[in-house]
Amino acid sequence: MIDHDAKTDPPITPITVLTGFLGAGKTTLLNHILNGAHGLRIAVLVNDFGSINIDADLVVGVEASGDIISLANGCICCSMRDDMLTAVEQLTERPEQPQYIILEASGVADPSKIAFTFVNAGLRDRVRLDSILCLVDASQVFAVPEQMELKIRQVAYSDMLILSKTDLVSREEVGRIRGWLDDRFPRYRLVEAPRGEVPMEILLSSGRFDPSQMDADQALADECASGNCNHESHQHHTSTFSAWSFETDRPLSLEALRSAASKLPENIYRAKGVVYSSDVPDRRAVLQVVGKRVDISLQDEWGDRPPLTQIVAIGSHDGIDASALQDRFEQCFSP
Repeated sequence: MIDHDAKTDPPITPITVLTGFLGAGKTTLLNHILNGAHGLRIAVLVNDFGSINIDADLVVGVEASGDIISLANGCICCSMRDDMLTAVEQLTERPEQPQYIILEASGVADPSKIAFTFVNAGLRDRVRLDSILCLVDASQVFAVPEQMELKIRQVAYSDMLILSKTDLVSREEVGRIRGWLDDRFPRYRLVEAPRGEVPMEILLSSGRFDPSQMDADQALADECASGNCNHESHQHHTSTFSAWSFETDRPLSLEALRSAASKLPENIYRAKGVVYSSDVPDRRAVLQVVGKRVDISLQDEWGDRPPLTQIVAIGSHDGIDASALQDRFEQCFSP
């Protein structure tokens, strides 16, 4: 599953990129891969647009703590591109080099820019872009219509679509989604995965990515790779999205938290967090908010980690009222 060449030292390491809009289920799929029966030593890069990387804290199944690298407070397709390159170089220079790298992109990332980076950044003697997998949330495909262009680009530059959360919609809705895809893309591969459970054989080392699909944007690729990029599409994150974070060591009521999260403004696309609760203080609770859907689950015990609530919300550029959100979540403190 690894490229070995007598003239190549170290061997070329394949990379799979997980993309998809906010809340599509990328971390769930990542955990499925890491706990799969593939026998590979996998290193993980996790990118989050917010200042606190919640997703990195929810990754399980990595052999060593140094095998997961958090890239927070920016997006790897633009502002954090250099950080991503440095992280990949560090991984491939380790004495015990990973056999595979998985990159979980932020939900606002444009995968074409990530692909350009690996094709043009002088890393081709170290890594090979194996595939780009795009998760599509079946229950939220047509939500947030103002971000539909980004969603379409995430699909267009992917080798395979994974339609997640199909258990939350009817078969008629799945048919509607397939019809929408048929109208926009001449061909695509799609796998339905209600809980991110996809056969390992089609996830890793399939060698699907074809650089020729970027030919239409080659001039853009060359200019972006040179570091002289001023394209509007690369600057869209700070002008289109904003993030807010909340952190406290005081316990929260899970009932109050669920109520508060269910009433977030419509222009907040995603909220997630690890929660210290008064209900079950010895265990971490995990908050997941996508649209109006709120899920709170109990995870492992805190152990040696200090109990701490960390929540991130991502919304439109002018859609986050920090003061109002701060007040809303502070109302969840237990007496």
